[in-house]
Amino acid sequence: MNSKPRRLAVYTAVHPGARPFLQRWYESVLSQVDRDFDLWISLDGVSQNEAAALMNGEARPTWVFAQDGDRPAEIRQKAIASMVNIYFGIVFVDSDDVLEPTRVEAARAALETHDVIGCGLRVVDEHEMDLGILFGSSWEDMAELLAQYNVFGLSNTAYRSEVLRDCLPLPAECEAIDWLLATRAWGMGARMAFDVEPRMAYRRYLGNAAPLLPPFTSTQVVKATQGVLRHYRCALETGPRLHQSVCDALSLASDRATTFAKSITSSNHVLDAYVAALNRLPAKCVWWWCVAHPELECIWKQ
Repeated sequence: MNSKPRRLAVYTAVHPGARPFLQRWYESVLSQVDRDFDLWISLDGVSQNEAAALMNGEARPTWVFAQDGDRPAEIRQKAIASMVNIYFGIVFVDSDDVLEPTRVEAARAALETHDVIGCGLRVVDEHEMDLGILFGSSWEDMAELLAQYNVFGLSNTAYRSEVLRDCLPLPAECEAIDWLLATRAWGMGARMAFDVEPRMAYRRYLGNAAPLLPPFTSTQVVKATQGVLRHYRCALETGPRLHQSVCDALSLASDRATTFAKSITSSNHVLDAYVAALNRLPAKCVWWWCVAHPELECIWKQ
């Protein structure tokens, strides 16, 4: 006789940029092969009535409400801190993306043997047209990956609650929430894996928090660099104690990013030359790869 599946929550935050895509997102939630989960939704600048209407009024999730002035990390902290005390695992999905039918089923299976699981993303445009690009991890060395880049987004990861709980709390100033959670999990020795099978359609549009693919602009590179530096401050100065080897890797990467930031902000010539060269490189489909690219050190590391 099969035992009852352990309880999962599927969690997202609805923000104003997701409004045009929310109905399609919710349809994909309803299309899951594995429907044995509870849906949780944080409201980040969108009212409950508006979100429910955009989902055709059918949704009966657990709504999590923000207070005036709450920052994105505080909004998500409130929901995650509640869910980890109720569920075996949390499946993170972005409300502007689309779940493939096996998203929850595959996450549940992977969490039986891993603490954190990421999955591939099929990159689509604003209208859900497939761009023929697959996002995934080709790194075998987690230190090489997570010290500088991220593949564990809030659209394509699932966590065991016992591990996710230890990754809290999220500092209010944190912007790269997904990267910080993955970094903390890595730094505490979590069993992490990446399923290259695309279980989500990642919508590439102007509302994306982090630029993913070229062509990059100078403004995007400067903004991304500032975000990376804030991430390292959060990872190294807040939260749980991480293994020393992880701290060392993060400190080294932080120093590189700091050197890069000084170089591109002190010289428009260096910035322009870097961005031009960056846009000529074959794209690597991971977040933050546009910052301090190692193949372009001859431009920025002078």
